[in-house]
Amino acid sequence: MMAEGGQAATELSEAAQSELMDQCEDQFAQLEKLQNEIILFDFCENRQDQAVNRLMATEAELKQWLTVEPKLLASNSEVLLKAGKEEMLKLCSELEMVVSCHEAKRDKLRETKELEQKWLEEKKQALIAANDHVDRLQMEKGKLPGHSVLHDTKAKIQKMKVYQERLMECLGDILEKHVPCPHQNEPSTNKKKKKNITQELDEDLISLNEILELLMNKVLNTPHDPYVTIDNTFWPPYVEMLLRYGIAVRHHENNFKIRLETFC
Repeated sequence: MMAEGGQAATELSEAAQSELMDQCEDQFAQLEKLQNEIILFDFCENRQDQAVNRLMATEAELKQWLTVEPKLLASNSEVLLKAGKEEMLKLCSELEMVVSCHEAKRDKLRETKELEQKWLEEKKQALIAANDHVDRLQMEKGKLPGHSVLHDTKAKIQKMKVYQERLMECLGDILEKHVPCPHQNEPSTNKKKKKNITQELDEDLISLNEILELLMNKVLNTPHDPYVTIDNTFWPPYVEMLLRYGIAVRHHENNFKIRLETFC
């Protein structure tokens, strides 16, 4: 019932409708008159003069509109009330759309704010943990003597050097005992067996221990070029033994170069 009463209240009376229709007919008649004048004016003048005259007419009309006082579209209060209601409803609809857009934007910003606050809290926790770790390390450092870490490192290095020297001495003793230099301490019986050998052993031959030292020093000093060139001081049986047992390998392009095998 209330809806029907509101709908009846919004409808215009016959007098208001008649007045509104008369005003609409007057406006349409005026528009037709202006349109006919424009059409007639377009046929009478050329393009350049037409543009100039149109500009002048527009400027004159603008001045006139600036001086004219605005007046109501209709004098009937019922018509004005109907037009005002429609304009207010249209404005309310537009404002509702604006409010909806702002609410969606507000929700999005609120969600972004919550994510940023969560990220900030995580970073704060990480910073607190890092500061605690730094403080703990500083306390531990303060308890230790200033040169204790360096002293311990030097002691470990010296211990490794001593251990390495002992290993090298043991290796040298083993090689000297079991694999001596070819021209050293040859028994007389062996000399008799080698009477028919046409090529005598070179006196400059080096021992297997020296060969191994050359290979190891070459790897340590120049790891980018670990190969050693074989000359007349290398006894061929020793070289063959190193290659056969996988202690050394030949160069893939030069057979007169060998290097120490890479042991993993």
